[in-house]
Amino acid sequence: MIFASEEERHREMFDVLRAVGRADLSVGRLYEGHVNAMALFDWYGTAGQHSWLCQELRTGAFYGVWATEPLPGVHLNCDGEGRLCLEGSKTFASGAGGLAHCVITVQGHESERRMVVVRANEAARADLSQWRVRGMRASVSGCYDVTGLEPDPAALLGGPGDYDRDPRFTTGAWRFTAVQLGGIEALLTETRTAMSQTAREDPLQRAKFAHSVAATRTAYLWVRECALRAARNDPDGPAFARMTRGIVERAALDVMELAARIVGTRSAMDGQRIDKIIRDLSLYLRQAGPDYARDQAAIAWLERDAWGDGDGLW
Repeated sequence: MIFASEEERHREMFDVLRAVGRADLSVGRLYEGHVNAMALFDWYGTAGQHSWLCQELRTGAFYGVWATEPLPGVHLNCDGEGRLCLEGSKTFASGAGGLAHCVITVQGHESERRMVVVRANEAARADLSQWRVRGMRASVSGCYDVTGLEPDPAALLGGPGDYDRDPRFTTGAWRFTAVQLGGIEALLTETRTAMSQTAREDPLQRAKFAHSVAATRTAYLWVRECALRAARNDPDGPAFARMTRGIVERAALDVMELAARIVGTRSAMDGQRIDKIIRDLSLYLRQAGPDYARDQAAIAWLERDAWGDGDGLW
C-alpha cells in the first residue's frame, strides 16, 4: 500500500492496532512489538539491513522488541579479536522462544545503550516458568537468555542512544495504547451485547453504559491525536503521549468496573469473553511507571501549553 503522507500511514496503523487489540490483547501485544521493530529498522537500519529484513519478512518472520531486563542487565562484550558476545537475559520478553528475531537493548562500552538484532526462536533459551498470570498468558512474556550469542557487527542497529531518542521513544507509546484502546472497545461491545432487556430499560444501567461510551471515545480521540503527533515528530509528543497513557488507563479502569456492574456475575465467569478481556486488560495496563508518566506530563503542561497546535488552552 502506498501512503500519501506519514500521517496517513500512522492513521492506518492506528486502526490496525485497534482492530488487533479488539480481537485479542495478547496477539495485539505481540503485533505491536513487531510494528515497533519495523519502525526501528525504518529509522535506523542501513540499506543492507533493510535488504536482509525484506528477505526475512518474505519467509514470514515475526519480530519483537525487548528492552526490560533484570540487573545487571544485558552487556555486549568485545574480545581482543573484535568478536562480539552477549551476556545477560531479557524479562517480559513477549513471544520468547517463538519469534524469529528480536531487537534487544544492550549496554556496551558506551554510556548509552544500543540495539542488537538477535535470533529469538531458541526454545532452550526461553524460560516461561514465571509467567503465571491471570491475563495475557498467550503473550508468553517470559525470560530469554542471550548469554553466549555472538552477533555479527551487521546485527548492530543504529548507534548508541538511538533506541531512547525522543520524541520517537516516548511518543511511541501511542502504539500500545492503540492496542489497549482496541481492548476497551471490545469490552464495550461485549457489554452492549450482554445487557439484558431489563438492564436496557433501567435508566441507572443506561447511565453506566453512557459513561462507558464517553470514556472509550475520549481515549480514542487522545490515542489518535498521539499517533498523528508521532507522525510529525512533534517535540511536544512525549508530554502528549504520557498524558495519553493516563487517559487510556482511566478509561479502561472505568469501563471494566462499569461492565462488571452492568452485566453482573456473568462478567466473572470462566469462558465468558468479558472475563477474558478484563483479565487481559488489567495486566496489559501495567506498563512501567504510569504515575511517573502522568506526573511528567503535568510538569510539561505547567511549563507550557503542550497541546502545541497553535490553538492552545491558554
